[in-house]
Amino acid sequence: MIARVHRTAAATLIAFAIGAVAPACAQDLEAVNYPNRPIHIIVPFPAGGPTDILSRIVGREMTASWGQTVVIENRPGADTAIGAEVVAKADPDGYTLLAAMDSTMVLNPLVKKELPYDPVRDFEPISLGAKNISVLEVRGDSAAHTVADLLDTLKARPGKLNFGTGTTNGRLAALLFAKLTGTNFAIIPYKGSAETVEGLLTGSVDFGVDGMASSYPLIKDGKFRALAKLSDRPLSQMPDLPPLAEAAGVPELGDISTWIAFYAPAGTSSEITGKLAHFIATIYADPAVAHRLQEAGIIAVSSTPAELKTFVHSETERWGKVIHDNASYIFE
Repeated sequence: MIARVHRTAAATLIAFAIGAVAPACAQDLEAVNYPNRPIHIIVPFPAGGPTDILSRIVGREMTASWGQTVVIENRPGADTAIGAEVVAKADPDGYTLLAAMDSTMVLNPLVKKELPYDPVRDFEPISLGAKNISVLEVRGDSAAHTVADLLDTLKARPGKLNFGTGTTNGRLAALLFAKLTGTNFAIIPYKGSAETVEGLLTGSVDFGVDGMASSYPLIKDGKFRALAKLSDRPLSQMPDLPPLAEAAGVPELGDISTWIAFYAPAGTSSEITGKLAHFIATIYADPAVAHRLQEAGIIAVSSTPAELKTFVHSETERWGKVIHDNASYIFE
């Protein structure tokens, strides 16, 4: 009887062990075979902006290398929260990815009371995609040729000019710029770069902030004029363009660069996120891809998942201090 009980207990333990190992084996097999069907990259902006352009370049390389269709889905709205929620609720199998921005992972959680996603709980980091430089720009026929010219106009016509931007980052930049320069203007929020560009072209706004990827072709054509960059990092396309903090005489403005990163839903295996991160690093090392990204105005930067996690933590601390120090002005 005792031997039979022992044999039954042993069989039960083996069954439990097999049951525990089976899902792990299935996950390993899925990672080895990944990808074996179409991948969807959710871009939380309309088509045409830096995040969309980068995602399409990465998607084309995925299709060329892996032979699987990559579908770019534009889900704009709610300062990227609509697209982020789609990915947060997707199956954690690596076939639905998010092209997130600093707004998605850092600024929204700092400035919004309620979000339909949690940037830490709901996503697995994959890799940085780009550290872009945004520019302060006006139409090509504007009387403002420098930041000093723009400041003179803003001070002569308080509250009369409109500013356009498609990101939380851009709106915070505008608020800080207004505070530090003692100017007053209306901030018009857009859903992304395409609307910002249209607003500036049609005269709905007088000046604005947008990424180089969507602005540079219009700057080259003379339709837009860049007055400053929102960073002190080098900008190869316009090496003489001054940083806004320097041009406006407000060093406290600091660096307000934007960045893009790729994420998967929480629970996606580290084998899959690691495979994706390695792929991004590999294509960025290809001179042809690097040239295509540079021509599009995108400063490509990759990372490991762990490096991305650390970077986002440091960005949260940096912006958290800025927002805390200016809370009464930002949230008035």
